Amino acid sequence: MEFTLLGNALIGAAALWGSIRYLDRDGRLTAAAPRPWDVALGASMLGLVVGRLWAMIGAGTNPLTHLFDVLLIRGGVDTVGASLAFGAALAWGYRDRLAVATDAIAAPALFGLAGWHGGCLVRGACAGTPTTLPWGVEGTGGVFRHPIEVYAALLLVGGGLLIARAWRTGSLPGRLGSLAVVVAAGSRALTEPLRLHLGSGLLGFYLVGTLAGIVMFAIAGRKGHRPRPQQPAEQA
Repeated sequence: MEFTLLGNALIGAAALWGSIRYLDRDGRLTAAAPRPWDVALGASMLGLVVGRLWAMIGAGTNPLTHLFDVLLIRGGVDTVGASLAFGAALAWGYRDRLAVATDAIAAPALFGLAGWHGGCLVRGACAGTPTTLPWGVEGTGGVFRHPIEVYAALLLVGGGLLIARAWRTGSLPGRLGSLAVVVAAGSRALTEPLRLHLGSGLLGFYLVGTLAGIVMFAIAGRKGHRPRPQQPAEQA
């Protein structure tokens, strides 16, 4: 029985909460995205539940007859189900101000995801494919492996810092939320070849996600640059 993935969730939640608190120190984040902690945490929890159920069903386990296994998290959380559920919940929570709110919550979401990946250090599950690099972590049989989850966490933190800085200086509505999708999916696409897989992996899903983020970024830019309609000249 394994409960350590719950530790990952707590670390991710702490990173999400801390980044929201820091970026909202002047109240600007809350003004753009009301109740950011409640909405983001709720979306994250829904993502974990859906991703866990998705993983159980994919492994041939009936959640209705194995309810306790949802908490044990033996087989992990399915990334596809978790990502889709999180995005849908966030979009629903901010449906009346989606572009502005997702821009504001973009960086904290990436920091929270980085905390989830970085939690591998607590549960000793960072290792990927074998490597001879000096920062490799020792795996079973004394083989040194890429600390793949740390790679992903660093990419997410770097993207989050850039987005947080861009948000503080102002940007076209919708662009930073789209860029966060590119960073989240792209960081996994970049690290996917170094991961250990029992099956085919999820590289295709992450590439599609990256492309979708790029398309959304381009659409947001076009909307932001639409010329304003000219007002009719006043008659003398």
